[in-house]
Amino acid sequence: MNDPASPADALRSSLATLLDGLPPRQAAQAVERLIASYRGATPTDAPILRDRADVAAYAAYRMPATFEAVHSALEAFAQAVPDWTPGSHTDVGGGTGAATWAVTATWPGERSVTVLDWAEPALQTGREIAAANPALKQARWQRARIGSALALDPTDLVTVSYVLNELTAPDRTTLVDTVASAAQAVVIVEPGTPDGYTRVIEARDRLIGAGFRIAAPCPHSAACPIVPGTDWCHFSARVSRSSLHRQIKGGSLAYEDEKFSYVAATRLPVAPAPARIVRKPQIRKGQVLLDLCETDPALRRTTVTKRHGDLYKAARDADWGDEWPPAVD
Repeated sequence: MNDPASPADALRSSLATLLDGLPPRQAAQAVERLIASYRGATPTDAPILRDRADVAAYAAYRMPATFEAVHSALEAFAQAVPDWTPGSHTDVGGGTGAATWAVTATWPGERSVTVLDWAEPALQTGREIAAANPALKQARWQRARIGSALALDPTDLVTVSYVLNELTAPDRTTLVDTVASAAQAVVIVEPGTPDGYTRVIEARDRLIGAGFRIAAPCPHSAACPIVPGTDWCHFSARVSRSSLHRQIKGGSLAYEDEKFSYVAATRLPVAPAPARIVRKPQIRKGQVLLDLCETDPALRRTTVTKRHGDLYKAARDADWGDEWPPAVD
């Protein structure tokens, strides 16, 4: 895998340029209003991003987090399908295109890219930002209503990130079916909340029903072993905080952690992880506690101690979301 720092750095630089000329207070107010809209329980019937100021502020605030979450999901998928590279990519509800940047960070090089979104200001801004990424210079940015009427051309990879929460339940179902009929591989990312996990599990079930195999995060394509209502499966990605992040949220940390749920599925042969770390590892004196989702399928806590030698060293370095045991190069 390539080092994602280069696309990430180019994205941050492009976003900083995007905010030039927008008063910080206006940007902060726009972000606060948009966060309230996105967190609303009722799906909207009009684009949330209304104008360039909205798009610039929200892109600067949210694109780095979306990029890191989607990139984490794509990296896990790529590990399960190591000999495959998508030749085409469609980003459904992609807005300013964070997922397209994540794809280029996972699989370098140019490919056919199409970004579909309802909000024309978001598409226009995404096109401007993408000029900083050579792999996206030929991307197509197309206005489309994301929902039951959406039609997709055949493509290798479809990403749907932070979109399902904006749709009604019937539109979510239809969208997942549409995506499944068009793609070889599908990666869906939602907020790492109980509701986000529920939407991901619903999509996962429909993808399996359509003949897809689960590549990540699950080590299996059987039913999720989590009892509904008792817990939810989610992961964390570290995001460098911009000055706008610090202005909105306060605090002095140079980073924050984006919690997300996801499913990556494909019609291709897969070699999923033998187990996945589904909680932050607990490091204690002489031991590491790992909560694992296993192939069985089952959830199990395992304790790795110094007696395990190299495996103990690997456990101390392991992150939430990693496969376990680590792959041997």
